[in-house]
Amino acid sequence: MTEKKAQPSDFDWNDLGFEYHDLPYRYRAYYKDGKWSAGGLETSSTLPIHEAATGLHYGQNIFEGLKAYRRKDGGVNLFRPDMNAARIQRSADRLLMAEFPQEQFVEALKEVVKANQDFVPPYGTGATLYLRPFQIGNGPVVGVHPADEYVFEVYATPVGAYYKGGLTPTAYVTNSYDRAAHGGTGQAKAGGNYAASMLPGKEAHEAGYSDVVYLDPRLHENIEELGSANFFGITKDGRFLTPKSPSILPSVTKYSLLAIAEEMGLQPEETTISINDLDQFAEAGAMGTAAVISPVGSITHNGKKHVFYSETEVGPWTQKLYDRLTAIQNGDQPGPEGWVVDVPLQ
Repeated sequence: MTEKKAQPSDFDWNDLGFEYHDLPYRYRAYYKDGKWSAGGLETSSTLPIHEAATGLHYGQNIFEGLKAYRRKDGGVNLFRPDMNAARIQRSADRLLMAEFPQEQFVEALKEVVKANQDFVPPYGTGATLYLRPFQIGNGPVVGVHPADEYVFEVYATPVGAYYKGGLTPTAYVTNSYDRAAHGGTGQAKAGGNYAASMLPGKEAHEAGYSDVVYLDPRLHENIEELGSANFFGITKDGRFLTPKSPSILPSVTKYSLLAIAEEMGLQPEETTISINDLDQFAEAGAMGTAAVISPVGSITHNGKKHVFYSETEVGPWTQKLYDRLTAIQNGDQPGPEGWVVDVPLQ
């Protein structure tokens, strides 16, 4: 089968969706006989997988998501890739998969961006080059036990905003589904967590909501995540609160915003947030690599709708946090040391 590769001329950089495009290059490495191969660039977007692979049958599949940002001077930034490198190792440990070396992870990202540099959207368009590192168990395994072989890959695709409305508040709703079990794989970026979220997400969309507010799997009382993003609320007395729970994915964006919130004079805290205490918040939002920051206009729980700052306008603190974060990512403002990594393009 011939693979039709994308060309830079195929894109309207100012009008990109959040979709896959088959770019010329991706990075791939293989784990066998107890060690990882050197890895390198490949052109085929088709991955050979054994029919008895644990990645297909027993859920040994994990992934990451991050972006490459075009700077005003034409260079390209990665944002905190060391955190993604560490997180995919933690995910691997939870699923008994071979750890991919952190230094090799970051170099793989740089190789993919450099090879596909013509597809990094121009500065000022709001679009980015999305990077998807992933790892799957491979090789013939019939019994329920970890694989002896693994494939690691990084592919790239240019994307626009995850939510088409950008910084437009959207509505969320609670339901009876759990995103992940208490003591399960909620803190790992495992494929199965996202498969479990598809049905509740579909039902929320059909009911007119942006996505689901997942509550804690034991009591169904405390806020965990918003769809595939982390939740934050800004209280009327200037605290930046985000949920703390053993079943929440530790978001790179969340920990970045916790630091930025403190820099701005807000009081950041990870804490338990009851769904019954929404009145304390003047503003609320969802945060993650794909969404960046998406304002939450309202949350409906047990048929009762709670409106935050506005259902149509972004709140002032949310706007300030978004502006500061994206300014760091795009290289317009300096951030804390080590947050931005330059990608050599020559």
